[in-house]
Amino acid sequence: MGVTLAKGGNVSLSKAAPDLTQVMVGLGWDARSTTGAPFDLDASALLCQSGHVLGDEYFVFYNNLKSPDGSVEHTGDNLTGEGDGDDESILIDLSQVPAQVDKIVFPVSIHDADARGQTFGQVSNAFIRVVNQADGQELARYDLSEDASGETAMIFGEVYRYSGEWKFRAVGQGYASGLRGIALDFGVNVS
Repeated sequence: MGVTLAKGGNVSLSKAAPDLTQVMVGLGWDARSTTGAPFDLDASALLCQSGHVLGDEYFVFYNNLKSPDGSVEHTGDNLTGEGDGDDESILIDLSQVPAQVDKIVFPVSIHDADARGQTFGQVSNAFIRVVNQADGQELARYDLSEDASGETAMIFGEVYRYSGEWKFRAVGQGYASGLRGIALDFGVNVS
């Protein structure tokens, strides 16, 4: 069983699994029952150097499933979030992540949130977890519990390099400006 983190907490993935090379970042959530449109939450990954994405092609999401180097791969879009466990997952080959990447950020956004009048305040049981692909062991988990009644996107967590180690940080930062706001903050060219 891995470490369960509070918001802002971090853990060394390299110390938890010394030979770690490949991880699966699983993200999950449940939409609260509403009378409106169904919820479609979308996970993505931003490969960053010094707080900015390396380039638009390093923004991995349902329309760009793999980073140019192949180190980060989105396994596909889940349109409903139904069922238990991970709703969407992102595979990372840590040994192939470009040397200049110091952080991989994991935002989750609500598709068409403004048009549908949906926010993270209507989402429950949201989590992010990091699993060692070699043995299936969960290394770290963060259960988002704070009220995000006005936010349409959130950064759930990040995997980052520090002093030669891979670490995971529980972030839980909401954005009322949606995925567009996150993308702009990290330097993605948004038309």
